[in-house]
Amino acid sequence: MSSDSSLRALEQRLRYRFHNPSLLRRALTHRSFGADHNERLEFLGDSVLGLAISGLLYERFAGSDEGDLSRVRANLVKQGSLHRIALALELPACLRLGEGEARSGGAQRPSILADALEAVFGAVYLDGGFEAARALVQRLFGPALDEPELHSSAKDAKTELQEWLQARKLPVPVYAIVETRGHAHQQQFLVSCSVPALSASEQGLGPSRRAAEQVAAQAMLAKLKAMGR
Repeated sequence: MSSDSSLRALEQRLRYRFHNPSLLRRALTHRSFGADHNERLEFLGDSVLGLAISGLLYERFAGSDEGDLSRVRANLVKQGSLHRIALALELPACLRLGEGEARSGGAQRPSILADALEAVFGAVYLDGGFEAARALVQRLFGPALDEPELHSSAKDAKTELQEWLQARKLPVPVYAIVETRGHAHQQQFLVSCSVPALSASEQGLGPSRRAAEQVAAQAMLAKLKAMGR
């Protein structure tokens, strides 16, 4: 359960001092604890986080299109990423949970911690404005923006597969429609992705030819990497 001393310690880890500490206390309060819980702050913080991350990605990935930026953002703000940051901030020790939730391990539950972190972003926004919240997001997510895995996630599967093959001086893959299923307004496309030089072929299903090609390319990438090519 959060005490004044644990809240002050958390503020030091956040590198943000609240003008209204009750906002931080509410952000760390699960609905099982009482009526003044963090769900509204979580709702607000989700949007604050999305906007702050979008701005950072817009600046960092100047040559990426909307689809690439959306993929990277989704990778950054997924529950697993939020959970890791919440653990690094030692949020479990600060949460206010009902007795039953606490006994069942709620303080370590990824969904509860991810929601609480989003609520903290919402609390900082209300307490200090968007720039304060943006600065906090940048501090917490900055290291992830430099990870090579994040940059590779900016590429769609077809681009990544093509670059993977070109790096090994292999011809680009060949895509072909294998089958079209369903009625005209609800069609599904089955597409093959072949790399003749490696005698490898995979298939993908999607609501459009392009979507199916992406699925097939992703399957091909996974297959080639598993083969240790």
